[in-house]
Formats: sequence, structure tokens, C-alpha cells
Amino acid sequence: MARLDDAFDVVARADFLPPKVRPYADLDRALAIGHDATNSQPYTVRYMLEHLDAQPGHKVLDVGSGSGWTTALLAYLVGESGTVIGVDVVPELVEMGRQHMDERFPWARFELAEDGVLGLPGEAPFDRILVSADGGRIPAELEEQLAPGGRMVLPAAQRITIVQKESDGRLTRSAAAGMFSFVPLR
Repeated sequence: MARLDDAFDVVARADFLPPKVRPYADLDRALAIGHDATNSQPYTVRYMLEHLDAQPGHKVLDVGSGSGWTTALLAYLVGESGTVIGVDVVPELVEMGRQHMDERFPWARFELAEDGVLGLPGEAPFDRILVSADGGRIPAELEEQLAPGGRMVLPAAQRITIVQKESDGRLTRSAAAGMFSFVPLR
């Protein structure tokens, strides 16, 4: 997928890592970014983004935005006509994402998750939702935030799962091939 190749070329992973792990940016593994969080393995991120299929103009929610890398990749994919909101429960990670993003994609922003609230229901509906931490299940509260025709990609019990909301509101769920390792959803 050429657009995804371009996104990975333009949005350098190293720019979204703490200085002490930047030398390892080209390694295909998760890297610790502090606060019990990681910057996910590039293979895994690409795999999830392929299944998410974010398009220009989409409104996207990035749950567990961490250092901001996936939020920036999504911002590139949706373009200026789209919107991306990265959300995290750790205030320091929200700030890290904001600092890393700088002004490069003004149609993307970072928000601190509300206590006890998953996602951003007040900003819903979303055309796409990416979840980068594993809660062990498919959260109904995130399914509710999907727009008709929307898609969510998330890990559930270490399996990447695709949730599609049909135009009539019906949900279909399928597991992608392979097993993956994620930090727990908080």
C-alpha cells in the first residue's frame, strides 16, 4: 500500500521516541517510552494500519496514543480534510505526544482520557478507531463510538481484532491472523 509506505517514510519513528531509545528506532520491536508504555513494534503498527484503512477525510480516534507516533501516521493518512484525536490516560504521555507532533499536522490533537471513560464519547462518532493496548476484550463503549460504516482495529486477548459497523448499525467482528503482544489497556 503506497500511502502507508509514504506515511512511514514521512513520519519517522525516531522523532516520537525519548532520546535514550532513539538509536533503536530502526529495530522492529517495541521500545519503552516510560510510564509503563511502549512505542509499538513497526511491523505491528503497519499491520494494524493496513486493517484500519484510514482514508482522507476520516475522523479517527487513536486510543493509547503514547508518544504520538501512531497519531501522526494516522494524521498523514487522513490528510488535512481529516481529523485525528490521540487519547491517553497518562498526562505525561499526552504532553509527550503534543511535543513530538509539534505543528506538523494541525488536524491532529491529543487529549487526556477522562477517569473511568474509554475513548472520547463526547467527540463520537468516529470513522476509524485504533486501539494500541489490550483490554482482553472488545469494549462495547468503543463500538458505540463508531460511525455507521466505521471500523475499529484493536488487540483483544493478544489477537488483533477488526470490528466493522455496518450502515444499519450491525457489528461484525473478526480476528486477524497471528498473535501479538501489547501492553495492558488502562
